[in-house]
Amino acid sequence: MTNAAELARRIVGSAVEGEQVEVCVGRSVRTEVRVHGGEVESLTLAETAGVGVRLIRDAREGVAHAGTFDLDVVDTLLAEARDNATFAQPDDRVGLAVDDRVDRVAIDPWSAEVEATPVEAKIGLALQLEARCRALDRRVRGVRTSIYGDSRTETAVVSSLGIDASRRATSASLSTSVLIDDVEGSTRTGAAVEAARTPGALDPDSVAAKAVARGIALVGAGRPRTGRPLIVLEPRFAATILGIVAGMLSGERVVKGRSPFSERVGEAIAATDLTMFDNPTDPDSLGAAASDGEGLACRTVPLISAGRLDGFLHDSRSGRGLGVGSTGSAMRAVRGTPSPGHRSLRVAPGRGDLECLVAGIDDGLLIASLQGLHSGVNAVSGDLSVGVEGVVIRNGELAEPIREGTLAGAIPRLLQDIVAIGADLQRQPGGAFVPSLVMTGLTVGGAGG
Repeated sequence: MTNAAELARRIVGSAVEGEQVEVCVGRSVRTEVRVHGGEVESLTLAETAGVGVRLIRDAREGVAHAGTFDLDVVDTLLAEARDNATFAQPDDRVGLAVDDRVDRVAIDPWSAEVEATPVEAKIGLALQLEARCRALDRRVRGVRTSIYGDSRTETAVVSSLGIDASRRATSASLSTSVLIDDVEGSTRTGAAVEAARTPGALDPDSVAAKAVARGIALVGAGRPRTGRPLIVLEPRFAATILGIVAGMLSGERVVKGRSPFSERVGEAIAATDLTMFDNPTDPDSLGAAASDGEGLACRTVPLISAGRLDGFLHDSRSGRGLGVGSTGSAMRAVRGTPSPGHRSLRVAPGRGDLECLVAGIDDGLLIASLQGLHSGVNAVSGDLSVGVEGVVIRNGELAEPIREGTLAGAIPRLLQDIVAIGADLQRQPGGAFVPSLVMTGLTVGGAGG
C-alpha cells in the first residue's frame, strides 16, 4: 500500500494555510464466479482504484474524487475540492479527525492465499457447491445460483492534521439458493452463505447442507394464524435485527433527531440480560480493522450493558454535534464522506443452544426468513412490519411450517421483550458474533385469529 499512501501524502502536502485536507486512497481486487447447470455462467475479475479528497476552510467542506491513480487527474483534485467548498454552506460540525492518541491494535486481516489460489480452484468451489446441493435430496428441483466471491482491499487515509493510517483485508465467500419441490407443484427456496478470510476455509458441503435443509423445512407451509407467539431468532436473524438496532445508535441519527434512542443514555432500553458492543479489533471477525474511515484507531465501543444504553457510535462530525469524541467508528468509501457505523457487533452469551431454547417453549415460531426489511423498518420510530416464514413451535417441538405471514412490532419494545439469550455464539459473514434470541411482544399476522 506504500504507493497509495505516498499518493495521499503528495496531495495533503499541497494544502495551503487555513485549509484542512484529508485524502482517502483505496484499491480493491474482486473475483466472482457464478455457476448454473454445472457450467460457469459468469466470471468477473475486476480491479478498482480511487482517490477521494475532503477540503475544509472557514467551516465549509468541499469534496472531489477520481477513479484512477493517474497523476494528471489526481493533481487536479485538491483544486476541485477547494472550488466546491466555496459553494457549501458553513457548518460548525465540519472538521477533520484529530488524533486522540488511542493505540491501534496490531491486527492485519489479510491473507496472501486469496491472490495465490488459482481461478480454476475458485471455479471448482462454486461447481462443487452446486453439485452437492443437487445430490443432497431428491426434492431439490434445481439450484438458482451458486456463487464464489473474494476480495482484496487496501485503504490509506492521510490528513493535514497528522493522521496517517493504512489498512487492508481479504475475504472469500460461498453462497447458494436452491429450489425445492413442494406440494401441488409449488416451490420453496433455501439459501445459505459462508464467509471466511481465505478460500481454503470455506466448506461447500456445509453451505449446501444448510441451504437444502432450510428449503425442506418449509415444505408444506401454510398461512399462519394471527397471534403473539414467542419469536425465536437463530443467530443469523438475531444479527440482522441487532444490526438494525446498531444502525439506530448511529451518532449522526441522534444529532439529527432520527433515532428512537436519542437522549436515553443511561436508561434501561433492553432486557437486563442483553449486553452488546461493537468489537472491530477482534482479529477473527470479517469486520476487523485497525483504523476507521478517518484514520483513528478502532476500539471496542460499549452500546448496551445489562440493558442500559451506554452511548452511540460516533465519527468526528457526529461527536462534535453531541460534544463528545469520536469512538473510532467512521465508515468511509473513497467516493463518499465519513459516517458512523458498526463493524463487528458482539453480544454477551446467555445459556443454552437453539435446541434447548426451543424445548422450553410451548407456543412459538422459529423464524426461517424475514422479507422486506429495508422497507419494513422505520429507523426513526423503530416500527417494524416485515414478511415472515418459519416453523411453529408447539410444546417444545418443531411442528408445521408457515409462509406468507407478517411480523409486526416496535424495535424499542422488542429489546425490552427479550426473554432468553442463548450461548450459541456464531460468527456471521457481516462480522457480527451473536447467539440465538427469544422474544415476546411481536405479532404474527396471517389467516385469522
